[in-house]
Amino acid sequence: MEPLFGVLLGLILAVASAAESNCTCATNKWTVCAQDASGNCTCMLVGSNHKVDCSTLTSKCLLMKAEMIPLKEKRFRGRPRGLLDNDGIYNPDCEDSGIFKARQCNQTDTCWCVNTAGVRRTEKGGKSLSCSELVRTSWIYIELKHKKRSSAFDVPEVANALKHLFESRYKLHPKYIAAIKYDSPLIQIGLNQNDSKKSRCDVDIADVAYYFEKDIKDDSVFHSNSTLTVSVNGDALDIEKLWIYYVDEKPPEFCMRQLVSGISAVVTVVILTAGFGITVLVVLKWLRTRKYETVESKEMVRMNFLVLGIN
Repeated sequence: MEPLFGVLLGLILAVASAAESNCTCATNKWTVCAQDASGNCTCMLVGSNHKVDCSTLTSKCLLMKAEMIPLKEKRFRGRPRGLLDNDGIYNPDCEDSGIFKARQCNQTDTCWCVNTAGVRRTEKGGKSLSCSELVRTSWIYIELKHKKRSSAFDVPEVANALKHLFESRYKLHPKYIAAIKYDSPLIQIGLNQNDSKKSRCDVDIADVAYYFEKDIKDDSVFHSNSTLTVSVNGDALDIEKLWIYYVDEKPPEFCMRQLVSGISAVVTVVILTAGFGITVLVVLKWLRTRKYETVESKEMVRMNFLVLGIN
């Protein structure tokens, strides 16, 4: 009887261990998961008490917040990092729903307003800065450049492969994929999503773009952490460069001083370019004249030699 009990106990422990190992968040590696007494798997975001829905993508705001935890730990071990002026990396403030708060301060006295993608859309100011609303990023343009190859891919096949990727891996509804254009080696992907079209269960295009960016940079957010592989008719689509552009429903609010300085810089460049062009033309004209004079002088000397009978 005792050997049979031991076997049963071993099977129970094996099943429990297997169930525990399966308690992971497939869509977010920045989570801590555990099973409760009922066997339900619950996953919490690293560094917070925020419960994560592992059946869909985690919001970009929560991901950025979780990614800051290792950076904070490293600050005490080595040289401190300055994160304030790098708009791409900061510790964001998120609403309970997971979206960005309209005003971000990065735990400092310097604040700015962001869009739904967490991208700064105003000048930086003090704590008194007011951000009346979180402006939606309605368009996201993704531009890719693949590695050189002997022949270009077929345009429809590239579009189908990327469309399938965004639908299957990132759960993006096809109605939000506005266009996919290909002109070797460049690929352009347009994502469009308005509040009027987006339902509560739809993933946000800002989250999709962030997951895709991390995949391309070989730093996948998915728990498997597997390298993204995209194939077009059996051939690997190797991406070597990535650019992402965000377009909001409302224009950004930057002060005229910065715009004027930017225009002045452009005008200066144009003037310098024009001046350089004029200088080049003058030098070329001088060289051409000098060359003509040199040739003419040589011809005169030759004619004098002939007159004098010198061969």
